[in-house]
Amino acid sequence: MKTLDAQGSAAVGVSDPSWLAGRRKTALDYYEKLDMPSSIEEVWRYVELGFSIDDYVLAEGPGEAHEIGAGIAAALANNAGSVAMVDGHTVSADTGTSAAVFGTLSSLLVESPDLLEGYLGTLIDPDLDKFSAAHHAFSGEGVALVVPAGAAVIEPFFIDVQAATSGTVSFPRITLVAEKSSQASVVIRYRSDDDVDALVVPHLELFAADNSNLNVTVVQHWGAGTRSISHARAVVGRDANVHLGEAGLGGSMSRLQLTVDLEGNGSSANIVGAYFGDAAQTMDYRYTMHHAGVNTNSDMFLKGAVQDEALSVFTGMIRIDEEAQKTNAYQTNRNLILSDGASAQSVPNLEILANDVKCGHGSTMGPLDEEQHYYLMSRGLDEERTNRLLVHGFFNEALAKFPEPVVADVVTSWIDTKYRTAQEAGRV
Repeated sequence: MKTLDAQGSAAVGVSDPSWLAGRRKTALDYYEKLDMPSSIEEVWRYVELGFSIDDYVLAEGPGEAHEIGAGIAAALANNAGSVAMVDGHTVSADTGTSAAVFGTLSSLLVESPDLLEGYLGTLIDPDLDKFSAAHHAFSGEGVALVVPAGAAVIEPFFIDVQAATSGTVSFPRITLVAEKSSQASVVIRYRSDDDVDALVVPHLELFAADNSNLNVTVVQHWGAGTRSISHARAVVGRDANVHLGEAGLGGSMSRLQLTVDLEGNGSSANIVGAYFGDAAQTMDYRYTMHHAGVNTNSDMFLKGAVQDEALSVFTGMIRIDEEAQKTNAYQTNRNLILSDGASAQSVPNLEILANDVKCGHGSTMGPLDEEQHYYLMSRGLDEERTNRLLVHGFFNEALAKFPEPVVADVVTSWIDTKYRTAQEAGRV
């Protein structure tokens, strides 16, 4: 096993091109200086980590892979290409036959060392926090997609990321580039067994050039013993669109810090999420939508539920620059609290410097709707079936907005099962 120190960083970066080696060294310096985050910091408010990244080591190789949530793989059997990683190591790669460049970083950095220089590791700063610094310093493998200008790839690309070995930390890096007037769709699945006590720190970078369309679906299905601290950022060019859907179902703690920069005039972003926490899970979402261009549009729409003693956190920020006139932006966060011991925090924020905008937010939390419950019971449904139908309908509004409908269907089934299992155990 490799430790998180200079020797470990050098070992994972042994094949780096010179431009990446320099970035790795800078990140290592930050990692050694930065402390673990604390809830006294606003961006970490409401959350106590209860662990240190130094408790984990880098895996020497992939652990034994297990098939979990097979429905996603089956639904994406017809894909444009696929890569599977376990514990930060590639176990399979099918680069496909499309016009796009798709594959592992270890291969692409050898075959085309300059292809990713302007993209890889440029969006998420290494000094953002200790986890981000660690990612830049110790990430050894990942996946990249570059869709050339004018190309449209209809079938989705599939990236499967698994943690399999307890005591390890991995840093999967996913960089997706849609060049001018191109189109592509990507599905990313994160998963592990319940007994895997691992830490995963993914970085997801999205580049949507002028007039492109980039659809990304993320399914987070970590096991009960796995922690994940994820950073994602998208930069959207003129008249381009990014459509991102994220389903959060697992992990003892799962955090996603997302920033979307609408830089080009006429750019847009649709961000949709569905999360469901149980047991003592923490589901932590920190979203920033930054409007910089003129006539930009964004919609953040998240729905979540918590039961048992789970905690969900959503802090959303819409920031509109002074020059970003004619902006249209909205954020919505709705939460179901299904058990007395569960809790949710929802903090929407607006920072508006322009004067010609349409902008707003909505946030709710509470139990199942009493009027809907009464109506269904009065039509002859028993209480268990009534509650199942209400939970199903609550999430359906969000899942119907996901970029890949076949993935949304599988996630819907998992959510239904998760709630039904709690009912049968008498927990809700």
